[in-house]
Amino acid sequence: MSVGLAMTILFGTFVVLLLVRVPIGVSLAVASLITFWIQGDFNILQAASRMFEGINSFALLAIPGFVFTGVVMARGGIAKYLVEAVRAWVGHLPGGLSVVVVVSSMIFAAISGSSPATAAAIGSVTIPAMIQNGYSKRYAMGLVATSGTLGILIPPSITMIIYGITTDQSIGKLFIAGIIPGLLLGGSLIVFAIWYAIKNDYGRLPRAGWSERWRALFVALPGAFLPFLIMGTIYSGIATPTESSVIALFYAVLVSLFIYRETTWRDWIEIVRESVSITSMIYLIVAAAMLFSLYMTQKQVPQLTAEWIAATGMGRYAVFAVTSGMFIILGMFLEAVSIILITLPVLQPILETVGIDLIHFAVVMTISMELAMITPPVGLNLFVISGITRAPLGEVVRGVIPFYSVLLFVLVLLIFFPELSLWLPGLMK
Repeated sequence: MSVGLAMTILFGTFVVLLLVRVPIGVSLAVASLITFWIQGDFNILQAASRMFEGINSFALLAIPGFVFTGVVMARGGIAKYLVEAVRAWVGHLPGGLSVVVVVSSMIFAAISGSSPATAAAIGSVTIPAMIQNGYSKRYAMGLVATSGTLGILIPPSITMIIYGITTDQSIGKLFIAGIIPGLLLGGSLIVFAIWYAIKNDYGRLPRAGWSERWRALFVALPGAFLPFLIMGTIYSGIATPTESSVIALFYAVLVSLFIYRETTWRDWIEIVRESVSITSMIYLIVAAAMLFSLYMTQKQVPQLTAEWIAATGMGRYAVFAVTSGMFIILGMFLEAVSIILITLPVLQPILETVGIDLIHFAVVMTISMELAMITPPVGLNLFVISGITRAPLGEVVRGVIPFYSVLLFVLVLLIFFPELSLWLPGLMK
């Protein structure tokens, strides 16, 4: 069987399974197994071994830690008090609640590592408050959905963990590479949100007194310390990202149980159930994607594609344009972990051929997938916001349209100025 026909069967089966709503992990595994079977070199023991090898990684243990931490933050009071503190300090500015949304999303993203978790936690607190203070519901939903995408860029990031494992790059350097781009994107969203709020005459909150500000900050400090705990233990060399995720989880649980004390036993049952559900989904996708990449490796698809790119003389900016467009399109139907595991085995030789730094590419790829998360038909953040507000999906989509230009601007800026991504990692030994 020719390589072209084999890949058509592989991707065709995968797409058909997705269209009939088979879970992504199952679709990846079944499509790979069917193609192996048709090819005639099927070995169920090899398939099982490959899937186990895919998840038998110490670095992957960071995922349940950060996922659990994010869920504890959202349900244990930490997110609520962070939002209240930010509101007390900047809520009086023009478009003050818009600034509260973006800043709170940046702080939460620096702990949870997940865009849907960030959008859900911040949106459930801020969207009702924005509507109550005169903001249009459409604008509020769009801002929260867009700000939530920061969850996969600002460290720690589950997306960066998977990328580092797949490409054999330092997860610590990938984390720190996202700091300046994350601040740049967050700052750009703040500037745009203030301008948009002034233009549309959205109200501002009453100015909080200094005693109220300091009281809100004092209450939020235990939760606000989490990002510094995570990044400090990683970059000081005290802990690996995996060990840091466990430290963060232990700290978040202690803060929720003994400082805020707003959770019941029933809440903790739900916290565990949600964390296990999210983690299991990610691990299933990782294991199934190993079969997918095994088949492509056996057929030398990465090498053949790299040779084709070299033969066409495609430059680095052309590769950036093509891959960014591809990630945005794929992200309309798949989530970030799946995209990385499916595409990077093919793309890595190409990136090395045209001289693109893999750390720089990780940041550009992540911004592209942030765009995908607010792009229909399957942008995850769109569904999260639609779910918590019970608004039609079309209304959420209309709300995010004004913010597309901000993400596209930052994406282009990062492509042409790689130092924004590489300067901090370059300082690490």
